[in-house]
Amino acid sequence: MTIVDTPERRQLRELTRAFVTREVLPHLADWERAGEVPRALHATAAKLGLLGVGFPESVGGSGGDLLDSIVVTEEIIRSGGSSGLVAALFTHGIALPHIVAAAGGRTGGTLGGRLAARRSAADDPLVNRYVRPTLAGELIGALAITEPDAGSDVAAIRTTARRDGDHYLVNGSKTYVTSGVRADFVTTAVCGDFPGSGSLHLLVIDKGTPGFTVGRKLDKLGWHCSDTAELSFVDVRVPVGNRIGEEDTGFLAIMQGFAAERLSLATQAYATAQRCVELSTRWCRDRSTFGRPLASRQLVRHRLAEMHTRAEAARAYVHQVAARVAAGEPVVTEVAMAKNVAVAACDQVVDAALQLHGGFGYLRDAEVERHYRDARILGIGGGTTEIMNEIIAKGLGL
Repeated sequence: MTIVDTPERRQLRELTRAFVTREVLPHLADWERAGEVPRALHATAAKLGLLGVGFPESVGGSGGDLLDSIVVTEEIIRSGGSSGLVAALFTHGIALPHIVAAAGGRTGGTLGGRLAARRSAADDPLVNRYVRPTLAGELIGALAITEPDAGSDVAAIRTTARRDGDHYLVNGSKTYVTSGVRADFVTTAVCGDFPGSGSLHLLVIDKGTPGFTVGRKLDKLGWHCSDTAELSFVDVRVPVGNRIGEEDTGFLAIMQGFAAERLSLATQAYATAQRCVELSTRWCRDRSTFGRPLASRQLVRHRLAEMHTRAEAARAYVHQVAARVAAGEPVVTEVAMAKNVAVAACDQVVDAALQLHGGFGYLRDAEVERHYRDARILGIGGGTTEIMNEIIAKGLGL
């Protein structure tokens, strides 16, 4: 199985490419310096239908599925955007799916069952308050799971939510929250009355709620146009109605969400590699040393051939695994493998690309320099390479 290049997906690629060319490329350097993308970009992407790709029309989305989302992500980067831009503009891709799924937005089963699920999602209060406005570009959402002492070990979360009548009292802190500065609401992972209780929920917490503080904006090696923040919760009163799904279902919801997040990061990795191959090929054809184009030298040609092979092989495997996920197959091990394969290819290719660009590649004016910095997070976010290897090892029965 793979991603079929249908006429609709070709049109989606063309739409995405035009969006990047017109709305992103003239401003990306400024956004990198500013440390964030403007809210107006969300509204523009929403009007074009790009924000809603992969979300059902019943909740305000544009339709399509995981595979269509991958097409958009891939084309943004290959058109000259960046993985940092993807992180900033499409943070709702990790903030909203839990709400949609809990509201009945998943499809499957009989036709009647799918229609009932869509009606349920369409009428859900959280969908109407958060999902629709976000997909319309009016709100920005974020996902807060990681804490100073709990990253990939979700069971170690210490932010508590104690029931107090019709509210929860939330206390704790979160870190490394993508779009945490700009977000209007945060889908937040909390445990029950005390850490280690085994109880885990997801709550939607609005910015501006008393006791909810957005801390310092974190400076990072890469993803400069994607704002990242620390969050603090001190006796924050959150209505019970802002809980996503039933109590104690948070852990499963987070685990299910990891597949799409990891495939998105894998897509960003192989697409970054592909873009760097394209940039390097162009550079080596145009750049001359000692009276000859770089591309005329066998060493350079072979280096470019190796880079292209790694990028294309990673793309093919990620597409294969994504198609299986979209078909409903339980391929947790394969998702971890796809992420690691793509990240490894990206690491090798961006390093070689910067080397081929020589001194120019080390300058901030070089696009390849930005990709070199941005690529480093891809083996960390959504579960580190080491965590992926542990998942793979378990899949092997070790």
